[in-house]
Amino acid sequence: MKALILAAGRGERMKPLTDTTPKPLLLVNGKPLIVYTIESLVAAGITDLVINLAYLGAQIENTLGNGSRFNANITYSREGQNALETAGGIIHALPLLGNAPFLAINADIACDFPLSRLTDKKIDLAHLVLIKNPKHHPGGDFGLENNTIKTQATEKFTFSGIGIYSPELFANTPPGKSKLAPLLRYAAQKNQVSGEIHCGFWMDIGTPERLTDLEKYYNQLT
Repeated sequence: MKALILAAGRGERMKPLTDTTPKPLLLVNGKPLIVYTIESLVAAGITDLVINLAYLGAQIENTLGNGSRFNANITYSREGQNALETAGGIIHALPLLGNAPFLAINADIACDFPLSRLTDKKIDLAHLVLIKNPKHHPGGDFGLENNTIKTQATEKFTFSGIGIYSPELFANTPPGKSKLAPLLRYAAQKNQVSGEIHCGFWMDIGTPERLTDLEKYYNQLT
């Protein structure tokens, strides 16, 4: 299985830290945030990686190189200076991802979900990892019933930023800037999206305060 690390975002909420450094390269205990993601993927046996790039993307490419020092093979999907949003970025990267389902993961999350559980997952159009709603997103995104994602539900959960996608999910969406959520909702309404809930550690590293919180969390583990 190949994996796409979504790293093209501008990181507006991280300013001024991201004025000169792309968010995936912000340091946590001296290590770039995206390196934790790469190490988690490699530990799960996923070594063929694609990283999409936009804002200050050359810095990411220059830092990570071809991935050999992580025991990975990294290729890059370059979007220019203006990111294409999540679905647009995935569509732009599809020629590098092939025809089989692939894992996509946000570069700005920290999570202890065992990614190895996803490598042999059988899916229809998509499979999403959900979490219990964090304080900054109390309304959630999707419901879950019998391992099937629902758009309407009494209890909703938050999408973790970890998912498996079939290229067929994007078949009718033209190249260019586009969001992922509408495609997932449409497919979910046809019961073509499965899901599961992760109850362990998860953090969206969206603000400087959360970057500090993540460093404190890792320090507690050592």
